[in-house]
Amino acid sequence: GMKPGPDSVGIVGISRSCTGVAARACALVGLEPSKVSMILKDRPLWLCDCRCLDVLSAFSTGNGGTIELLYMQIYASTTLASARDFWTLRYTSALEDGSIVVCERSLTGTQGGPSMPSVPNFVRAVMFPSGYLIRPCEGGGSVIHIVDHLDLEPCTVPEVLRPLYESSTILAQTMTIMALNIVYQIAQELSGETVPGSRHLSAMRILSKRMNRSFSEAVNGFSDDGWTLMDTDGMEEVSVSINTSPSKLLGSKFSSAEGIPSHGFGILCAKASMLLQNVSPTLLVQFLREHRSEWADSGIDMYSAATLKKSTFKLPSSQANCFGAGQFMPSIWHTIQHEEFLEIVKLEVHGLTQVEAVLSTDMVLLQVCNGIGEKAAGVCAQLVFAPVDSSFSDDAPLLPSGFRVVALDSELDDYISSRTLDLASSLEVGLARSPTSINQGGNSLRSKSVLTIAFQFIYEKGLQDKIGTMARQYVHSVKAFVQNVVIALAPSGPSPHLGSRPLSGIPEALALSNWICQSYRFHLGFELLKDSCEHGMLNLLWNHSDAIMCCSWKSIRVFIFANQAGLDMLETTLVSLKDISLENVLDENRHKNIGACVSQIMEQGYSYLPSGICMSSMGRPVSYERAMAWKVVNDDNCAHCIAFMFMNWSFA
Repeated sequence: GMKPGPDSVGIVGISRSCTGVAARACALVGLEPSKVSMILKDRPLWLCDCRCLDVLSAFSTGNGGTIELLYMQIYASTTLASARDFWTLRYTSALEDGSIVVCERSLTGTQGGPSMPSVPNFVRAVMFPSGYLIRPCEGGGSVIHIVDHLDLEPCTVPEVLRPLYESSTILAQTMTIMALNIVYQIAQELSGETVPGSRHLSAMRILSKRMNRSFSEAVNGFSDDGWTLMDTDGMEEVSVSINTSPSKLLGSKFSSAEGIPSHGFGILCAKASMLLQNVSPTLLVQFLREHRSEWADSGIDMYSAATLKKSTFKLPSSQANCFGAGQFMPSIWHTIQHEEFLEIVKLEVHGLTQVEAVLSTDMVLLQVCNGIGEKAAGVCAQLVFAPVDSSFSDDAPLLPSGFRVVALDSELDDYISSRTLDLASSLEVGLARSPTSINQGGNSLRSKSVLTIAFQFIYEKGLQDKIGTMARQYVHSVKAFVQNVVIALAPSGPSPHLGSRPLSGIPEALALSNWICQSYRFHLGFELLKDSCEHGMLNLLWNHSDAIMCCSWKSIRVFIFANQAGLDMLETTLVSLKDISLENVLDENRHKNIGACVSQIMEQGYSYLPSGICMSSMGRPVSYERAMAWKVVNDDNCAHCIAFMFMNWSFA
């Protein structure tokens, strides 16, 4: 029933009951099947996360079809997980009615084929039968059916990140919808339609792709691209990598003979990831884009601009400006890929000396922002920028820095996947308009996401350590700013960890808080809380300055409760707390002796723990001055759980 027209965008369906993650789409486009097939098979053209797609072998079949052996690598979206790769077979054939079918699936040893070797720094993922059915329409155009079905091996990432690899919603936004978007864009360009802001769309798309790809390269830091990790004590939450031979990153014009090492320059990248609570990716990235002056250091901006001019990155052989001779890009180009913005940002720096003012006269940033428009689905958003000057050309190297925020909420996935997604109506999610969405039961969705920050700098030979220290401190300061922004943007009302139902209204929570305090008084002879009554006890316990948490005392010791400080220390929420075990938190020495420690607590009633290190759910080390544990008994004097209290804790 679909007819050609500006609103015939198509529909997307999301699965929530299959193995792995899956999404499918159906749409009508104004291109012939052969052209659509060529576009969709060129995955690096439209899939931002695709690092490479190599056709290692191909042969024809008797019916005129083609079988290809492919190897594909997919970037990791955060520094906390490894990239993925696929070995697949792809079969393309034309049907009698003019339709084209493209089928693809992983090549595994269980199918009688060879077991393909693993690749360092990559986790082998699985593609279940996926592909495209492209049917011709009377009068021109095609109807496209897309199926994406993957197993991204979520068990290989930290528990808190697993929703990122178990979300069909994220697969739909980052792969399925991207495939439709590129077909629409190319169809529009080939049709010669005049759309406001669509001039130079091809050049814009190339620049956007380069920015996204270079940022992903920096986040992943592959050794075969020349990246090496600077020495660290292993406890630093901001990692710093250097690249002294970035010819692959910066283009073929930088050969070994005229590359950066011979001119005394290198590239340095400082990066980190952090868990955020109760703020949508859309809202946070939009705020960072609109309030750059509040988090950016103008001195560092000037350093980036100055080193760009001094380095060999400005090639005398560069081609003409990609916007035409004597032209420079306007301030903003909308909808490069529907909800993506490519823009030039003029840096306004005040209070400069005369020399600094001269250096900053043409300080501009090429900036790409996606996931914040009215039609954004809200599951991921990104702000990436790179310093350029007025002589910027289409082959000039780019060193992008920026932010990427991806939602981790399984609740959001369940909410979206229960509905038919209509691209023409913004996927009907509306997260771009509100920091919290409303689910079908009327309760606000708890929001949890992971933020990845990466900043790249050019450094001169001999200044590597100095610039590395500066970059690490800069990322720390930006992280601190983001944490304050998240608190400010959080919706008012109950604590973000509590969702829409306060704990004070749950009888089990009131009883547990009473048992915790009574057991502490019985075993240690002191009051845990001062001036508390039964109904105010939970509130005092929740806001206690020390991290208090409880875990089950049986063989599988998972956490069942934590106060606000405990959740902050574990970097988790009450919803996800049950997925964390005591063994995951303790350091190696205490992990080995956990059985004896629990036995002592159950027999003696309590135990003091000396100062030490434990781990948050994000894998960050947490130091504490001292800690204690005690047995919590219920009203029947039966053991209910074990309580822990960590005092004077901080991230190491």
